[in-house]
Amino acid sequence: MAKKAQTVFVCQECGYESPKWMGQCICGAWNSFVEEKVTPAPASDVRRRTASGVLEGKAPKPVRIGEVHSSQASRIDTGIAELNRVLGGGLVQGSIALITGEPGIGKSTIIIQAASSIAQKEGTVLYVSGEESEEQIKMRADRVCQGDLSNLYLLAETNMENVLEAVNQLHPAFLIIDSIQTMYCSDLESAPGSVSQVRACGNLLMNVAKGQGIPVFVVAHVTKSGELAGPKIVEHMVDTVLQFTGERNQDLRILRSLKNRFGTTSEIGAFEMREEGLVEVDNLSGSFLEGFEDSAEGAVATAVYEGTRPLLLEIQALTGPSGIGFARRTGIGVEANRLNMIIAVLERKAGISLLSRDVYVNVVGGLKPEGTSTDLAVALAVWSAEKGISIPHTTLIIGEIGLTGDLRPVMHAEKLCKEASRMGFDRIILPRRNLGRVKDVPRELELVGVTTVKEAMEASQKGKNNG
Repeated sequence: MAKKAQTVFVCQECGYESPKWMGQCICGAWNSFVEEKVTPAPASDVRRRTASGVLEGKAPKPVRIGEVHSSQASRIDTGIAELNRVLGGGLVQGSIALITGEPGIGKSTIIIQAASSIAQKEGTVLYVSGEESEEQIKMRADRVCQGDLSNLYLLAETNMENVLEAVNQLHPAFLIIDSIQTMYCSDLESAPGSVSQVRACGNLLMNVAKGQGIPVFVVAHVTKSGELAGPKIVEHMVDTVLQFTGERNQDLRILRSLKNRFGTTSEIGAFEMREEGLVEVDNLSGSFLEGFEDSAEGAVATAVYEGTRPLLLEIQALTGPSGIGFARRTGIGVEANRLNMIIAVLERKAGISLLSRDVYVNVVGGLKPEGTSTDLAVALAVWSAEKGISIPHTTLIIGEIGLTGDLRPVMHAEKLCKEASRMGFDRIILPRRNLGRVKDVPRELELVGVTTVKEAMEASQKGKNNG
């Protein structure tokens, strides 16, 4: 006998369930509860998240970890080197990847390009769209895809039962769902995009991926602030979360991994949006340093190590009198707490008074570098802007700043120095403790080791052969 459906109130932000309506959820969200009917699953439910057993109607049995065979199968090449880099080497069989980004940023473009490449190499690819018609997807494919597309199938559908039927008929090598917020299961009364629907659709896709070994790409919406929209359960159920960022008025697009069970999350991929689609950027450092030739006040070149590649960046700073009673500290691409710490070190250890001065810092290009290797460059950019002193554009600055004003060594300094030499820099200011670790660098590259922020300021004003 079927059990009677129950009514619960579910938070659309975190998925918390309550027997009665609440104004504020335990996660802090206001007015996020929606009434939904939940029917308890019977004991013979086959919608469990298991990779074996359930597909044949058998109950899964525990196995010893030593009896489990590690999967060392090669990854699927997406045909896009930058996408492969962010994924950790390509698509993993039976994995679910979630890609998110603002509307018009290029999510559908990169997906259709990857789908066309996989269709030509691996076989059948199924593109399920709940937002666009087959004609709209075909128009995009004609513009950005090349080669034979006979193995690429399109399906404009939002019902998950129909999607699963199409998957069972085609047995695709790659499945795309665009987007998860538009999909629904007919046995649930809640609206598409709700916690119940996202959970149910996600579990069905999980069974397809893990049970049949099909890699799945899922598109998700974002909020106005750029965060992943919908309940957090979307992030927890997938293996990889990719974020596509960039400015609409610029051509550069950055793809980074926020979660990756099969690789690192420090890799980034760079693309340029053109008429023929997304094109990979080979010289990313050159893109970030474009227009840096002029030695302007408050502009400093620095370097970071993202994943497996060194990147050169330009950091700009601007200071001005505060006219509202308290000074502003604004950083774009720089963590606010880190910027406040650097300003405090400048005031106490370098004697620069910024108490009544507004400070603005920007990482050119929209990148948000991880790590602390840009601390010294941020400090010298603020000092340069405040004192009206320009730093030579052929000088690169790297280093981590401690609260005592001393400089701590940075990782991968040798690779950063080689990349700087390749980009035309002839002088690098870095922590003295890094000098002994940097050996295999071009002879024409001058390395200046410093121990404090004050020493770095003095060294930045000395010429290459006067130092």
